[in-house]
Amino acid sequence: MKVAVTYDEGEIFQHFGKTPAFLFAEIEGKKIVSQTVEQTGESGHSALFGFLKSRGVDAVVCGGIGQGARDALSSGGISVIAGQSGSAEAALAFFANGDLKDSPAGTCSHHHGGGHQCSRHDDSCGSSTCGSSGCGHN
Repeated sequence: MKVAVTYDEGEIFQHFGKTPAFLFAEIEGKKIVSQTVEQTGESGHSALFGFLKSRGVDAVVCGGIGQGARDALSSGGISVIAGQSGSAEAALAFFANGDLKDSPAGTCSHHHGGGHQCSRHDDSCGSSTCGSSGCGHN
């Protein structure tokens, strides 16, 4: 099984569509047999879907992800384990052991009709949905 974790400086990057890199791992049984970091070079949900699909990814571990991206990955046969934070390597170990579960808190509601249209993900946008949506944007 091939797993991709949104990645930035050793941590799980908190916004799927803007992740600068992925930590890829091959998992056999409950063992991580290889891992590598690859820069995305692109951003946006559709570009990242193609990036992951072309690399044979079976599952994505991430922080926040919009419902549209979640649906696209799922329809392409890629499972999503959202709502994660902290060390990317630790998340891989938990995933390999079967101890990492998808969290609905990882779905960014402001990406699909929540009224948040500024495309900024920090406190400066002034939206009450940023930081409280479970996206990890504080």
